[in-house]
Amino acid sequence: MRRAVPPGPSSSPLAIGAHLRNARTAQGLTLAQLAEASGLTKGFISRLERDETSPSVATLLQLCQVLSLPIGSLFAEPEIQVVGYDDAPRVNFGGTHVTERLMSPRSESRVQLLRSEMAPGASGGGELYTISSDVEVLHVLSGALTVRFVDRDVQLVAGDALTFPGREPHSWTADPELGAEVMWVIVPAPWSGTS
Repeated sequence: MRRAVPPGPSSSPLAIGAHLRNARTAQGLTLAQLAEASGLTKGFISRLERDETSPSVATLLQLCQVLSLPIGSLFAEPEIQVVGYDDAPRVNFGGTHVTERLMSPRSESRVQLLRSEMAPGASGGGELYTISSDVEVLHVLSGALTVRFVDRDVQLVAGDALTFPGREPHSWTADPELGAEVMWVIVPAPWSGTS
């Protein structure tokens, strides 16, 4: 009977430099300001941000305290989720003759990605509608459609992208011969499928 051997320590270096740099720049701090606040040298912090040196635990604690950054966040696994097209749940935002799939995870509240396959003549409806979001981006993958606003119509063809405030009343109609396939990016997500 063979015994399982626990894995040894990893020989690959910890890549925490990007996390530290992002925290520093998000706060508008220069290398010089962080060096002064932490008591470390600019050169050391620069090498640390490029993952060219390994800090001691005390140094990490010192930097995280200055940056108001939980030390555990430097080592946390990133949340990476894949939504396959065949597994993407179908949703209905109210259009006719359109198949919509939620391509972002249901639990994602920061952004929502929808893929819409619009049959020829498909429509968002005769009445203009709004979505509770800050911004919508519509990218036409194939076909063509017209997006209608209160004061204008915007014609879009494959390759075009349109950005507008999410609370702007609008509707859309797919080309009567071509239909359209589009991606909608909605920020933030107007609803979460988890509730």
